[in-house]
Amino acid sequence: MSKLTDVPKRILIGRALRSDRLGETLLPKRIALPVFASDPLSSVAYAPGEVLLVLSIAGVSAYHFSPWIAVAVVVLMFTVVASYRQNVHAYPSGGGDYEVATTNLGPKAGLTVASALLVDYVLTVAVSISSGIENLGSAIPFVVEHKVLCATAVIVLLTLMNLRGVKESGKLFAIPTYVFVGGVFIMVAWGAFRGLVLGDTMRAPTADYHIKAEHQGLAGFALVFLLLRAFSSGCAALTGVEAISNGVPAFRKPKSKNAATTLAMMGLLAVTMFCGIIALAMSTKVRMAENPATDLLHNGHPLGSGYVQNPVISQVAEAVFGKGSFLFVVLAAATALVLFLAANTAYNGFPLLGSILAQDRYLPRQLHTRGDRLAFSNGIVLLAGTATLLVFIYGADSTRLIQLYIVGVFVSFTLSQTGMVRHWNRHLAAEKDQAKRSHMIRSRAINAFGAFFTGLVLVVVLVTKFTHGAWVALLGMCIFYATMTAIRKHYDRVAEEIAAPEGPSDDLVRPSRVHSVVLISKIHRPTLRALAYAKLMRSDTLEALTVNVDPAETKALREEWERRGIDVPLKVLDSPYREVTRPVIEYVKSLRKESPRDAVSVIIPEYVVGHWYEHLLHNQSALRLKGRLLFTPGVMVTSVPYQLQSSEAAKLRARKRQEWNAPGAVRRGPAVERPKEPSARD
Repeated sequence: MSKLTDVPKRILIGRALRSDRLGETLLPKRIALPVFASDPLSSVAYAPGEVLLVLSIAGVSAYHFSPWIAVAVVVLMFTVVASYRQNVHAYPSGGGDYEVATTNLGPKAGLTVASALLVDYVLTVAVSISSGIENLGSAIPFVVEHKVLCATAVIVLLTLMNLRGVKESGKLFAIPTYVFVGGVFIMVAWGAFRGLVLGDTMRAPTADYHIKAEHQGLAGFALVFLLLRAFSSGCAALTGVEAISNGVPAFRKPKSKNAATTLAMMGLLAVTMFCGIIALAMSTKVRMAENPATDLLHNGHPLGSGYVQNPVISQVAEAVFGKGSFLFVVLAAATALVLFLAANTAYNGFPLLGSILAQDRYLPRQLHTRGDRLAFSNGIVLLAGTATLLVFIYGADSTRLIQLYIVGVFVSFTLSQTGMVRHWNRHLAAEKDQAKRSHMIRSRAINAFGAFFTGLVLVVVLVTKFTHGAWVALLGMCIFYATMTAIRKHYDRVAEEIAAPEGPSDDLVRPSRVHSVVLISKIHRPTLRALAYAKLMRSDTLEALTVNVDPAETKALREEWERRGIDVPLKVLDSPYREVTRPVIEYVKSLRKESPRDAVSVIIPEYVVGHWYEHLLHNQSALRLKGRLLFTPGVMVTSVPYQLQSSEAAKLRARKRQEWNAPGAVRRGPAVERPKEPSARD
């Protein structure tokens, strides 16, 4: 089985990498940008649409509020980016929000942040891929008809790409991300040139439609609530910003400086694209509705269930470039692809955070270790499985999934920035250098404003989105929090229980005697080998033990035992109900009860076979016995293996695996350390 899985594994994810080659997997800024910022960059494909969808409740007249909402989102984006630039300089170890909150606000706050981020990462994968499937489905009907299946297939593909390693996945994702960014900038620039210089009238395909307002003439508190809800939907553009602060260790040196620069680049690109699309959507008169089949009207009639509402970015591209033009097709393809790749932000953030949490004993320790390709493979697989479950439950419907979004990320934003304020307060109390104090005061002011602003947005998001699905995200955070707390308590309890004492203890006291018991069913080579090994141990007492299940077989065993003159006493246990395990367990316990200071050594002869199906053909009583005896104090279990001829085939396969080279490994040659010259670009 190992051979059958090893070859496909190497073909899919590549040959294993040595630990000393970890430095070669570090990312330059040009690769780190698409790896860690693909989520906030791609969110401009749906965040403007979410704003217009909410505003459409009050009709087209409410659309004139969209520029002001865009300004608020831009201010929030710059605030968060400026705040996180302080984070990456102060905490470059990769703990990000979790480390900041834990260090400055305590373990409970840190665990709350970790729970929020884990939920947000899972939702990032589910939302991004579901949105990409819906975009692709507008051109390929099969994808729409099998949304869950196609979304699952994309998750599997992304999982395999990330299992190959961060650097390789980054190279694969860089091209479509840069094509998308370039396409949006070309669209914004060409649209501005056509409208401002050439004076062309650009109209979106929905420009002639009318919106049937669900609530006409909103004013007062109702209008404020609607605007706040639209703002909270537009805040989807900020998801994934924190991933860079969590991924600082993956950057090349100087890590903090490169991470801060990447953050600034990401923020500038995201807000420019977001504002440009909103502006073009207004000038081309894009019309969106939450229920387009009934709320969008053409010549006074609803469009009906057959109408497919295209995203805002698609409608703007059609107005600027023309439907079916080369640039329109390129941007449409890049948009669909980059939405899939936006999930890569979570594929890098979730495993790294999981590794840190596992190191702090809040998650299973298996998440802390790197896999063959120096990626956190277990965390990647866990993320993929959880996101697949969410996609299945919600039917890969991005409209339903996106309501769960944003809550987690703003919880982490708020607690992280609050923690940074306390961080600067602590350092200011000890710092005497005036220049450094001035820098700290400025950083504290930035983080304080960030904490206030993101906290305010968190309240808005909770109030406006709670009944629309945000409660599910909060429930997920509570589940993660409770699970991680329970895991930490278990690890702490085990560590306390097995800690080596400083003084004398019962664990250091030698047993007064050792009583060895060899389990036998019949006399054959494995039995004779087990008896010979038991004699070599020079126990104080030695006996053979069998269970009387079949009287005829037991009688034959006694006769052969005496005929061979084996100088080990044979004890037979009666079993009227034909059980094997229970009588042995009870007998061993009776030995311990008679002499509590004695150690009992149970020696079990076992067959070693070479094929998986051969295990099914042999009685597994030895495994059941070992499992039960593990719970009996003072009992040691020893297996004496006897290799059958078929086990030679397994040895041969193992030898071939050691000698086998991955495709291209011989051509590449052995892994050796190679000095690498620093690049001026990095």
